[in-house]
Amino acid sequence: MSDTNEPVESGGSAADASGAAASAGTGAEGGRRVRVVLVDDHRMFRTGVQAEIGETGRTGVEVVGEAADVDQAVTVITATRPEVVLLDVHLPGGGGVEVLRRCAPLMADTERPVRFLALSVSDAAEDVIGVIRGGARGYVTKTITGTDLVDSVFRVQDGDAVFSPRLAGFVLDAFASTDAPPVDEDMDRLTQREREVLRLIARGYAYKEIAKQLFISVKTVESHVSAVLRKLQLSNRHELTRWATARRLV
Repeated sequence: MSDTNEPVESGGSAADASGAAASAGTGAEGGRRVRVVLVDDHRMFRTGVQAEIGETGRTGVEVVGEAADVDQAVTVITATRPEVVLLDVHLPGGGGVEVLRRCAPLMADTERPVRFLALSVSDAAEDVIGVIRGGARGYVTKTITGTDLVDSVFRVQDGDAVFSPRLAGFVLDAFASTDAPPVDEDMDRLTQREREVLRLIARGYAYKEIAKQLFISVKTVESHVSAVLRKLQLSNRHELTRWATARRLV
């Protein structure tokens, strides 16, 4: 089942069951409310998150919009101006980093800042560091419980930095160290999805296996591999694997 090309804004139906409680100021966090946009390219995952945290009267979280790719995300976020965006790292159209780049003015608004919390299956250091450098306030993995996710959303709304325990070390290493490694310009040429395909290719996955794991077609995998080879000026899969191994991406 694929997503439509239209961004989804909540018209109230997602929170109808708790509307009366919300207007009465009851719910989690002592009556506090936080408006959230969900950005993830898997509809079933968005539906699951909505069911887990979007019962406003119970959690205090109101899901005001959803998006499945970069363009949709920017459109919905700009239109709804949520307090917090739950952002997947790997998205069609340039990834979570591109959403952050295009939403930089909203993050910089001192009166009504839009804050971002990355929510991803990936726990790769470069993914974590990439979105934090882009302006996200935190990064949690999709193994997080609903209760902890609600807590993380409210903390990000307050301006706190929130990380899954193991991931905080990546950020400390990258930002606290005076001898942090320089930005890899070659890696910066690749989109988030191209990096993901690169990693799987280097680990020996077949195109069909990559397609199944990333929920994309084999033809799309082939297109990504061709783009990676072109951008890195490599000739074949063997050279690509050596390149990735040298950078400890495997």
